[in-house]
Amino acid sequence: MDQLKANLYHLPISELMDMVKREFPHAVYDLKRHLVVLNDEHNESLGFIRLPLHLTVRKDFSIPEQAACVLYLTIESGNAAICIMHGSNNVYHTTFSAYMTRKKQGFSQIKYLNKKGKSRAGSRVRLAATTEFFEKINLTLTELLEAHQVSRVALNCNATLIPYLYQSRVPFPIDKKDPILYKIPLHIPQSNFTNLEAAIRKLRAPMLFYDPAHAERMELFMLKD
Repeated sequence: MDQLKANLYHLPISELMDMVKREFPHAVYDLKRHLVVLNDEHNESLGFIRLPLHLTVRKDFSIPEQAACVLYLTIESGNAAICIMHGSNNVYHTTFSAYMTRKKQGFSQIKYLNKKGKSRAGSRVRLAATTEFFEKINLTLTELLEAHQVSRVALNCNATLIPYLYQSRVPFPIDKKDPILYKIPLHIPQSNFTNLEAAIRKLRAPMLFYDPAHAERMELFMLKD
């Protein structure tokens, strides 16, 4: 059965965390996924709350006054966008583009190479552009992480492109197992700044996800004063 979900934007975050501590004393904070897992007394999950990335959460569910600095990165074949948010303020953004797509077939050079190889001149040009594309992204990331105290790196990138990001001659500046890496849990249709900004806005609201069997217990989060 599909999970139900509810936007908890109407609840101040401090009030929401107080409700969690009071009503779900066995809840735990999942740092990697930035979730509060709502466990029962048997440590069985009844649901979870996806927290806004611009907030830092301590183990006791208290929220520091200083907002987090988050770097967002979205990548698709031939296009990418980076945005740095300090709390709700956009302090930096940039985009990247490269000639990586075979126009007639409409799929990326990477997928083509997996099928046909790289013997033709056009293929070699697109492969060189692909290599440079990821090198530029990683170089920019390295410079930004040195200039900003980033607490989270939120990434949207499909599985086909991930190896090129991590295996670039310019290293990806974060270990792929580092808990500050966060997979953006939303579909971003195209990797441009407009769509990335829209995804960031959606991620500002806490979202409750739960099984329909526990709907009655979750009603307390939906009540408004």
